[in-house]
Amino acid sequence: MNYSKLSIIDLPDNTFKGKKVFLRVDFNVPVKDGKVIDDIRIRKTIPTITYLLDRDGKLIVASHLGRPKGSRDPKYSLRPVAEKLSELLKSRVNFVDDCVGEKVEKAVRDLKEGELLLLENLRFYEEEEKNDPEFSRKLASMCDIYVNDAFATAHRAHASTYGIAQHIELRLAGILMKKEIDALTKVRENPEHPFVVLLGGAKVKDKVGLIEYLLPKADAFLIGGGMAYTFLYAMDKKIGKSLLEEDLVDKVKEYISTEKIILPEDHVIADKVSAGANYRADREIPDDMIGVDIGPITIQRYASLIPDSGTLFWNGPLGVIEVDEFSKGSTEICRAIAYKTKHGLFSVIGGGDTLTILEKAKLDEDEFSHVSSGGGATLEYLAGIDLPGIKILNDKG
Repeated sequence: MNYSKLSIIDLPDNTFKGKKVFLRVDFNVPVKDGKVIDDIRIRKTIPTITYLLDRDGKLIVASHLGRPKGSRDPKYSLRPVAEKLSELLKSRVNFVDDCVGEKVEKAVRDLKEGELLLLENLRFYEEEEKNDPEFSRKLASMCDIYVNDAFATAHRAHASTYGIAQHIELRLAGILMKKEIDALTKVRENPEHPFVVLLGGAKVKDKVGLIEYLLPKADAFLIGGGMAYTFLYAMDKKIGKSLLEEDLVDKVKEYISTEKIILPEDHVIADKVSAGANYRADREIPDDMIGVDIGPITIQRYASLIPDSGTLFWNGPLGVIEVDEFSKGSTEICRAIAYKTKHGLFSVIGGGDTLTILEKAKLDEDEFSHVSSGGGATLEYLAGIDLPGIKILNDKG
């Protein structure tokens, strides 16, 4: 696959003037009582939206929200998102309560240059996730140009991320999509050394593909989180009542044999995984205790192994970050990565819990080289998988 994809900033400004541009975004945001309560995913797409509007495009914006399972469910409506987007853009956002059909076609016809129309939740139609050819064709019939800025959904061959693009000649990456492809391709295909991979989270299972693809390329893997206990168990260490994936023990032994795997030397251990637990730091995990974070010795060691230059990729918390007492490993290491980034390290961090860690560590995204918006998409891309939502875009050059 060509990893260099044509993006909206690669084309002359007049490319978009008067053209109907279908923009697939990721507005899958939390909504409570009809209000968006976290707008980070909306804000990440603002550069692409304003770029196209400033060049007089007629912008048709589409997204999914939640899992309405192919039926119209008011609690998954994108109407509150339209209100939040209007607030962020400081301009009117047109909203239509459907995504195909006569009502939508009229709303598209009525669009003027530099105006935006937000469609209703794509997943109100089961045809979206099924990549239904007719549904894809209906979406494509509305527009002249296709732009995908929803990296987090790029690993799914759905109608709006893949099917629609088969009917449109000009298929472009948005600004956020371009940043994701550029940063993750650098990690995946051409990392500067030393190259360190830091992995946490609950399960080894979720990271197998990534480990196997990056293991030959990386200089070291620092392991934390719940997944560390399967590694420690494979080395005949006592893990008490900590997480264990017995079916992956033999696989993990293969990774350990490469001598690139570095594991926690001490732990924060607790009698239960919740606030108010009895906990302490220890090198050993008794039978009645649970490992809930990396310990102070490991924090110091891992921080010392973060290189001053080269490349670092981090995915997954190193402890149970929902409990403040068990989040120190993640926040301390996060601060160490930010410090090294200022001094020349190329750092890419990502995963569903990343923003929570940044918030707890009181750090901003711009203190890292790149903060990925993808969860499963990031892991699959770094496992060497060609994502359908990227593959379908026009190659550059």
